[in-house]
Amino acid sequence: MSAELIINGDFFETRVALVENGQVAEFYIERSSDRGIGSNIYKGRVVRVLPGMQAAFVDINLEKAAFLYVSDIHHPMGEIEEVLLNACEVGGEEANVEEPSEPAEEELSDALYLQRNHVEIPIEDRLQEGQDILVQVAKEPIGNKGARITTHITLAGRHLVLMPTMDHVGVSRRIENEKERKRLRDLMCTIKPPHCGFIVRTVAEGAEPEKLEAEVDFLMKLWENIQRRAEQAAVPSMVYQELDITLRAVRDLFTKEVDRLIIDSESEYRKILNFTETFMPSLKNAVELYQGEEPIFDAYGIEMEVQRALSRKIWLKSGGYIVIERTEALTAIDVNTGRYVGKRNLEETILKTNLEAVKEIAYQLRLRNIGGIIIIDFIDMEKESNREKVCNALKDAMRKDKSKTNILNMSELGLIEMTRKRTKESIGQILCEPCFYCDGEGYLKSKQTVCYEILRELQRDHRDLFGRNILVVVHPEVAARFYDEERVPLEKMEERLHASIVVKGDSTYHLDQYDVTVLEPSSEG
Repeated sequence: MSAELIINGDFFETRVALVENGQVAEFYIERSSDRGIGSNIYKGRVVRVLPGMQAAFVDINLEKAAFLYVSDIHHPMGEIEEVLLNACEVGGEEANVEEPSEPAEEELSDALYLQRNHVEIPIEDRLQEGQDILVQVAKEPIGNKGARITTHITLAGRHLVLMPTMDHVGVSRRIENEKERKRLRDLMCTIKPPHCGFIVRTVAEGAEPEKLEAEVDFLMKLWENIQRRAEQAAVPSMVYQELDITLRAVRDLFTKEVDRLIIDSESEYRKILNFTETFMPSLKNAVELYQGEEPIFDAYGIEMEVQRALSRKIWLKSGGYIVIERTEALTAIDVNTGRYVGKRNLEETILKTNLEAVKEIAYQLRLRNIGGIIIIDFIDMEKESNREKVCNALKDAMRKDKSKTNILNMSELGLIEMTRKRTKESIGQILCEPCFYCDGEGYLKSKQTVCYEILRELQRDHRDLFGRNILVVVHPEVAARFYDEERVPLEKMEERLHASIVVKGDSTYHLDQYDVTVLEPSSEG
């Protein structure tokens, strides 16, 4: 598989595209006026504790208070033992202490087993309003929701992720060789400092011990620096800012599988060279500065794919299509045969369309960064074996996705329910805003509907309009409708009101906007 990392760096925004086999697989954007806050660390203050929800709101100097669940609160074991001791003294019986569950060894946040619940301590016993607390943004604000935060701090490096609040070593599940997994785990258990944890990232496969030791030292010094800053920082304030999108892309996406990185900004190019020289010297020669006349995203066909990722309807090569509809609670995807009529029988046509749709759906979910609950309505298939084929094909297609997914089997109605981990807004949410004409509905009233609304308005005010000269100002297309298809209803309204109705088009009016005015009779004569 050939892969390239294409970066378009401008003074107002930076865009990153991971291109696999000539197709955009992942797309990220960061605007200088609205830089993301994911993984930033803040010294915040608890403003409200909600025992009923076992959560708290924390002021971290953002527009909205951040949300902290009880399960995301770290407690040193010494404090937990003290709480247990107090509980035993009060209750007179042995407290129930649960062993931490087996860790999930996946990439980054999915990899963190998070020893969250040694004991069930309610949030009101963990936090008090006005308390200062060090937190990290786990999920950026999405829509109307504030940021979700955690006290389980993680610091990501090129090969490792430091977990200073946990004592555990995990290896990414994407490293499948058991011998290599054991080597990395044993090595990290040897070189890591006590009372802290590490996750070995996929890119560390085959890494030399010296390289991992150097990164352990770097991350530990970074954590010590953050702690010193936090002690002196005002409340609320940011004490650590995650790398910008350019260096995050280099750190997280520029792997051995990527043939080259191409960027069109000379200043960002030099910054990447310095970064690669420090952390990944073997890949330094794969970094190129783009100097073509054509914009870089146009030259590599990315601009077209980004526009396609904003479309509601996506056509398939066979002639079928999928429709992607986003709601506040979930994303619905509908599969249709469209122009595809097949060659042999209906069941075979439907199966082929569904299987083709699977590949496009997996691609669009990853490209658009769609998360949360996703419902896919495949075309109904009679055979159970075909339903299994489609479901298994979807699971296989989603294996390339770095975001955690959970896919349920297809129902008899042809529906597949799935979830995809959401940590930030989708491309559509970043690049688009609700239509101020239709208020996000996605539809406009038809010209016929607007005409009939106006007629009802005239009828509603018939007492004030009876026998008068009336001017109706509307959008030109609505005016044309009145003088064509709706001429008869307009004339009947004139008869009913014994009035003269003049309809005038005004191009500054929106399609469903109109004004009804009574014209004063002329004073001449």
